[in-house]
Amino acid sequence: MEKNVLLTIGYDGTGFSGWQRQPGRRTVQGELEAVLSHLCRQEIQLNGTSRTDAGVHALGQRASFSGNFGIPVKRIKKAANNLLCGGQNSRLRCADIVITEVKEVPMEFHARFDAKGKTYRYVILNRQEPDIFRRNYCYQVERKLDKEAMRKAAAEIIGTHDFACFQSAGGNPRQTTVRTVTRLDITESADDEIVMEITGDGFLYNMVRIIAGTLVEVGSGMRSATEMPEIIQSADRRRAGHTAPPGGLYLKEVYYGDSVGKF
Repeated sequence: MEKNVLLTIGYDGTGFSGWQRQPGRRTVQGELEAVLSHLCRQEIQLNGTSRTDAGVHALGQRASFSGNFGIPVKRIKKAANNLLCGGQNSRLRCADIVITEVKEVPMEFHARFDAKGKTYRYVILNRQEPDIFRRNYCYQVERKLDKEAMRKAAAEIIGTHDFACFQSAGGNPRQTTVRTVTRLDITESADDEIVMEITGDGFLYNMVRIIAGTLVEVGSGMRSATEMPEIIQSADRRRAGHTAPPGGLYLKEVYYGDSVGKF
């Protein structure tokens, strides 16, 4: 009997050429499909929610797949993680992906098309002394950042806008660049971390990283928080700030409707 399965996945994106499978390159989708195809004894193709770029991490990526396979759904998580983490006699070895949840969903469900929203996290290490052991997991900014100025600018991003100014060239063409951001929080911790978390109904190519880069420029005094409305209204990528590095970005959570979790 055919089944449709939804995975929740975490991964360290440092050693990958992004999520999406690419010939001759190591990708998260490619590694997972190899493991799942081995377990299900048939070719498995994943429908991922977000095509994260090279170096970007995930705490809660979602992907679905369907097939008529013998392995019980409740066994997929343990069996797949065993192979991903280098199970005995396994040639499919990878220690930087983990499946955190597996659930059977209705056959009509699609991980990408049914997603109602996402939350991304961006981590900035704001201190003069760099930390070489965290260089792949945060954006290290030496200049002291003004968090209140960053929060003031961030408040202007919340709402429904045309966010073309925060879109890089090279992504998949979109019918519209209008998106709704429902939350954008900036918090700080005792160990010099500044964490930006942003929730919305969808994001353009590199949108979160460009927002992060723009807020860093506000925090460093390179531009004023009062410029943000004009930047957004311009719909001009050249008016916004730089694209922050991929290592600081994490896909935190994906939201669905009542059938698999609320938004």
